[in-house]
Amino acid sequence: MAFSKQQLQKFADLIKIEITDEKLAEMNIDSVVEWLDKLQKIDTTGVEPILNPAEHKLPRRADVVTDGNIRDLVLANTPDNAGTSRGYFAVPKVMDGE
Repeated sequence: MAFSKQQLQKFADLIKIEITDEKLAEMNIDSVVEWLDKLQKIDTTGVEPILNPAEHKLPRRADVVTDGNIRDLVLANTPDNAGTSRGYFAVPKVMDGE
């Protein structure tokens, strides 16, 4: 099935793209159409269609709020121990109070 230059230009106009005459001459649309025809001829009897791959459910865990029980492990990463006894990181002052 060969497409004429006018048909290809009409397709381009319908999908709102600009194609130069040189590009149209280079395009090998016929091979794409032949490939699609081959795909149409594949026997798919007995193959269940996949309508939406997102239908598969992922395992989920309960949404429970916890503190993680790792406060001491996290605070062990501080470069100095200032504030760790009270349960927080001590950081240098960034702004003056002026």
